[in-house]
Amino acid sequence: MSDSLATPLLEGNRRALARAITLVESSRADHREQAQALLAEIMPKTGGAVRIGLSGAPGVGKSTFTEAMGLHLTGLGHKVAVLAVDPSSALTGGSILGDKTRMELLSRDKNAFIRPSPSGGTLGGVARRTREAMLLVEAAGYDVVIIETVGVGQSETAVAEMVDMFLLLQSPGGGDELQGIKRGIMEMADLIVVNKADGALEKPAKMAQAEYIGALGLMRPKSPNWTPEVLLASALKNIGITEVWDAICTFEQRMVDSGELLGNRARQATSWMWSEIGEGLMDRFKADKAVADRLPGLEKQVADGQITPSAAAAELLGIFKAT
Repeated sequence: MSDSLATPLLEGNRRALARAITLVESSRADHREQAQALLAEIMPKTGGAVRIGLSGAPGVGKSTFTEAMGLHLTGLGHKVAVLAVDPSSALTGGSILGDKTRMELLSRDKNAFIRPSPSGGTLGGVARRTREAMLLVEAAGYDVVIIETVGVGQSETAVAEMVDMFLLLQSPGGGDELQGIKRGIMEMADLIVVNKADGALEKPAKMAQAEYIGALGLMRPKSPNWTPEVLLASALKNIGITEVWDAICTFEQRMVDSGELLGNRARQATSWMWSEIGEGLMDRFKADKAVADRLPGLEKQVADGQITPSAAAAELLGIFKAT
């Protein structure tokens, strides 16, 4: 299958792209082999996109903002791919938010590609294969990739490890909302955008902006080449979108000129490799028959307080190593 997909994918065929992403998302062993062969073939054509991570609490307007930004970019001649990572349904494992219905105008744009992906229960709700899907859309000619995550748990950390810029979207809320923001998320943000800054919320948005600027001033910037900014926007009214994109472009250019972009991507690729090793080992560990036979008994002993978790883990690892 990978041989038949590579050529149309590199030509920008949307159907081939959709099939390729389905292939890399599959957990079947034969599909994984085909996916790796396809990725090896298209790898030289990847890396040319601006990679943006977008996160924020539920209800902050991520999809509305993504659509406004996407339409702005396609209007400038860019090709935009949105990889929207949904929480997985506990029953089916499928996407339950339906991003295409929430970005109706952008989904009809011929220069945009939207792909909701189930998180599959992986760390922080980030799809295990989102990184590979990102490479595929880049190979298909999309020069801006937006990875929109659910904004819960540790998903922000996982997204920040696969993008160039991490954008944190916030609602007007001032002091109370600022108290609820984890310091770690603030430290990861390269750009904070206070959304819904229009009408009656314009004044609270400006107050929130001032407080976020103050909070960022107390933190050490991630990069010596960039000081995180706080901007105002209203995705619904299409206000501030141009300014946000200008800030993204300035950031990207500074990272390129300083060599930091290539260094960050190299570090991310290495981290990705170790992540794959960890997940692969865990898969093999759980599939091992000797481990599977001993596991229920040890789990019960740990739950009953008859054995320490570390001792149980050591025993299972010893069984795994011996097989």
